Amino acid sequence: MAGLAKSFGSGAMTNSIAEIDGLDAMFITGSNPTENHPVIGSRMKKAARKGARLIVADPRRIELAEEADIYLQQRPGTDIALINGMMNVIIEEELQDKEFIERRTENYNEVEEIVSQYPPERAAEITGVPADDIRKAARMFAEADRGAIYYAMGITQHVTGTANVTSLCCLAMLTGNIGRESTGVNPLRGQSNVQGACDLGGLPNVFPGYQKVDDEKVRDKFAEKWQVEDFPEEAGLTVVEMFKAAEKGDIRALYIMGENPALSDPDQHHILKALEKTEFLVVQDIFLNETAEYADVVLPAACFAEKEGTFTNTERRIQKIEKAVEPPGEAWPDWKIIAEISNRLGYEMDYESVEEIMAEIADISPIYGGIYYDRLGESGLQWPCTDRNHPGTKFLHQGEFARGKGRFYPVHFAPSVELQDEEYPYIMMTGRMLYHYHTGTMTRNSPSIDEFEPDAYVEINWEDAEKLDIENGDRVSVSSRRGEVETYARVGERVAPGNLFMPFHYAESPANRLTHDTLDPEAKIPELKVTAVNLKKV
Repeated sequence: MAGLAKSFGSGAMTNSIAEIDGLDAMFITGSNPTENHPVIGSRMKKAARKGARLIVADPRRIELAEEADIYLQQRPGTDIALINGMMNVIIEEELQDKEFIERRTENYNEVEEIVSQYPPERAAEITGVPADDIRKAARMFAEADRGAIYYAMGITQHVTGTANVTSLCCLAMLTGNIGRESTGVNPLRGQSNVQGACDLGGLPNVFPGYQKVDDEKVRDKFAEKWQVEDFPEEAGLTVVEMFKAAEKGDIRALYIMGENPALSDPDQHHILKALEKTEFLVVQDIFLNETAEYADVVLPAACFAEKEGTFTNTERRIQKIEKAVEPPGEAWPDWKIIAEISNRLGYEMDYESVEEIMAEIADISPIYGGIYYDRLGESGLQWPCTDRNHPGTKFLHQGEFARGKGRFYPVHFAPSVELQDEEYPYIMMTGRMLYHYHTGTMTRNSPSIDEFEPDAYVEINWEDAEKLDIENGDRVSVSSRRGEVETYARVGERVAPGNLFMPFHYAESPANRLTHDTLDPEAKIPELKVTAVNLKKV
């Protein structure tokens, strides 16, 4: 996240998973760990049951809310007001870590000025969370010796996603909960090896190791190493921007690897139009998926058990994987497919092994500088790991931040793009469930997994269901300004009145047919978590 990078460096967990065992308080917001990160979620439950204080903030009553000391059910898209309200209490009651602020931060006066405008009563009006609960949560987190913040895409997938993250960073610095064991600001990454993809340049504005594309010295370094001239001087396009350009005809070819934007990206109608208009589409995956239906060429890839290499997990840990079985048919490991295509296009890639690729990564990326294949063993290494003698880094920012002093970037609350109105009186959130992963490309090909959750659904509060004469299991229609889907109703109390929740895994009832593609101006992430919709019984 751009906001996190302002003070802390890259958008990675600052601390390690095992440190959950030693914390005194945890603030979990915009994340559903027991379903989306079940190993981490289980550890959090154990920590709470051993005495760690647990604060959960989520518009949806997730499983961890039942374990929480305080559960804050804020309205979707009001996270900044909630966090500012908590910081207001901390400053007013002088619970901030004054020594840490003085020694390790700057711009603190701006925090005082902005959050002074968010007393708990005003924050309560915006968020729907009772003012006394905001006070209790603020005190609980500030008074803990070791407090950690955990978040996921419920924080980032908003037009204010960057601002949401910077607000959490402000809360961590305000309480001195950064740069120590069992503290930190910890984004739980949503997909396998997404951290590694970001680390190694899978972003439009950086080379491997978060080295900026717009830095001339960095460009010269990579031009010399890779023997390439005329690197672009500006950042490229994000996924949503690519599809907008493809729909206009500005992008004529797409190469999609291990992704299924026909289901995962916002405003499905627009995505499908872009895929139809693309002159040449390559899809590289282990199964045929909805996007592959539009492909001119499908390249069969090997899955994790059919190849060697590394994964970088959510705690920055690079782990080695060993091939267990041979790939079926003509499937190849991704790196071999990419190298072969590159060779045929005229740029030679003559790698012989994954070890050779890892050695090049160490050579060009300082944070991976000491990570060689022969060092990974059974437990791997955590970056930054700068040379062969470096043991890896358990937690970040000990002593100082990447930029020296951590700078406070407080922000004001701003409403979401779409709000309820007479035509669309409900707010729909999207997310994942325990039994399915992303767009179901893998899990829905497993009958034993799919039988647990074979159908899509929409969660509805019982009060709304009663008004619409909807009962559990009824077929319902959910519509937005972009489309309509039918699915099954799940009636209960997981969402508040006026809110709905849909998982996005199902091609039969694609939630992203309804979502909009308005982007956060800095991180360019779409606002998938707040969509104005209507609901009717079929």
